[in-house]
Amino acid sequence: MRTSHYLPFLAAPLLAEASSILFNGGTIVAFNRNKNALEVIRDGSLLINDDRIVSVSAGAPSASLLRKDTEVVDAKGKIITPGFIDTHKHGWQTSFKTLASNTSLLEYFSRYGEFAAAGLLTAEDVYIGQLAGIYEALHGGVTTILDHAHHAWSNQTAEAGLLASVDSGARIFWAYAFHNIPSTPPYLVPEQLAHFRALAGNTTLLRSSPTSLGVAYDAWDPAASTATERQAVVALATSLNVSVVTTHTVLGPWGLTNTPSALLAAGILNTSIPVVLSHGSFLSPTDAQLLRTVNQYVSVTPESEFHYGHSNPTSHRFLDQAALGVDTHFTYSGDILSQARLWLQTARLRLYEAVLERWELPVNNPMSATQAFLLATRNGGLALRREDLGVIAVGAKADVVVWDGDAPALLGWNDPVAAVILHASVGDVESVVVDGKWRKRDFKIVVGDGKGKGGYEAVKKRFVESARRVQKKLIETKSPVPVKGDVWPYSGYLVGEAETVDVLRGEGTGYGTTFLKA
Repeated sequence: MRTSHYLPFLAAPLLAEASSILFNGGTIVAFNRNKNALEVIRDGSLLINDDRIVSVSAGAPSASLLRKDTEVVDAKGKIITPGFIDTHKHGWQTSFKTLASNTSLLEYFSRYGEFAAAGLLTAEDVYIGQLAGIYEALHGGVTTILDHAHHAWSNQTAEAGLLASVDSGARIFWAYAFHNIPSTPPYLVPEQLAHFRALAGNTTLLRSSPTSLGVAYDAWDPAASTATERQAVVALATSLNVSVVTTHTVLGPWGLTNTPSALLAAGILNTSIPVVLSHGSFLSPTDAQLLRTVNQYVSVTPESEFHYGHSNPTSHRFLDQAALGVDTHFTYSGDILSQARLWLQTARLRLYEAVLERWELPVNNPMSATQAFLLATRNGGLALRREDLGVIAVGAKADVVVWDGDAPALLGWNDPVAAVILHASVGDVESVVVDGKWRKRDFKIVVGDGKGKGGYEAVKKRFVESARRVQKKLIETKSPVPVKGDVWPYSGYLVGEAETVDVLRGEGTGYGTTFLKA
């Protein structure tokens, strides 16, 4: 039994499921480590024993690897890929869904961000929102998530998100956000550091779970924190050898620095711990090269950066040190497939335009579907310094996705990578395995009773009840939002207005409104 302030809200225990699965006859998008490249195996077999892939072959696996409990699955006509990796997400925000369809980043900070939401959600709201958000990701083929857990407004809300991550069965790098919350009484970084150490010292909390503990911190700039605080965060991360350190990096006029240079000066960028910088908007060539030198990564979140307006004008220049993330899934897509497709076409457009601006015609396509696939899978593993994630190869973790090759969007496919990246939808994800266990099967999320029934229905009911409460509070709360002419305190730049478009004739007729009710 886990010791926690939050035990009354724990979901049903994870199941003791079949520990060996053999997929026969499918088309497998594997990874050839010798060639450092994808390799497609048609009519192949993929054998999972416990939490590892033990055989990937064109024929039957060695009989010596098969076990009495091996479950044989007919995968003929299916496409089998590694699970997608989301390197930046805030799972707890699920209950905000559709409230911010037209929001900007300035409005987000004022109404929906970590400080604005403090005191709005209970531990129960955090738990069920986190759980529902992870199930949404699993449904779309995401098997690994780096969660920037800035729902740490109290010991109870922090634990709620962690325990939901554990209970989901997904592979979660849960990064506890250290931030000074001006609540009554205040919830400050020293108390949070002590709480984190207590969580890390709980030997039963993460036992047999693919969830691990990381650190999130957004005050690496000397102007944003004291040296004592930064040193305490670094000391905690290094002494406990956490699974990841992550931070928001939004430069340019936004002034949310956390540059690679600042992290290097703090003593965290060049350790053995993976560091993931979210967004990397307006990153300089010097800092991009520093990331290459220390082999640390940026999480590009295309839909977020376009939706909110913080942009990412230089990210296509350092994709060798980049992976993909979703960010605030309550405002748009919650899956990595959408991010890969959006970013692929964005990078293509930017590099095409460079040719057209020279009054020349581009003869080649500047970015391939294979590169987008690798960004969504293996690069996520590399960002987390986990060679065993984001690939189908012997010895890799058993995180795989089975795609319905007969789905309407995929009929007639030949290239399985192009089929997934350019034609599939999340509705074509038939099954998902994480750590060798079914998490979605035959198009149904597996939870609770292990049959895709009942358990998820109970989660949905509980989540909707929570979401209605939270949404009512948010709609009725009139948080002030910056207006044109204000000065943005993080950078000193003025707040301006974007030109709006109109899809109907007549001035000001087409923007419309949102359709919310309290």
